[in-house]
Amino acid sequence: MHAYLIANVSFADHERAREYGMQVGPTIEAYGGRYLVRGGRAEVAEGNWQPHHLVIAEFPSLEQARRWYESDEYGAIKPLRLAHADSQLLFVEGIPTG
Repeated sequence: MHAYLIANVSFADHERAREYGMQVGPTIEAYGGRYLVRGGRAEVAEGNWQPHHLVIAEFPSLEQARRWYESDEYGAIKPLRLAHADSQLLFVEGIPTG
């Protein structure tokens, strides 16, 4: 069952954002993930969301998404995001329809 990483990231430093962005993609791909959404304009239809840079990535499973998040590869660049951005991340398991 597929799983999705949903992230809302607000970098204070655009240079660090570019640096992180260039490095994170290959780590996601190494764990079978692929981007579905990576930025772009967001319009709030309901609620008090405060979207910044939204990312949705699909992984083959929740376990594989966790492996990516806990991997040495991602662990090497995660501090760059943590030090220079306000972010929220969550994993959602996809429910097959039909």
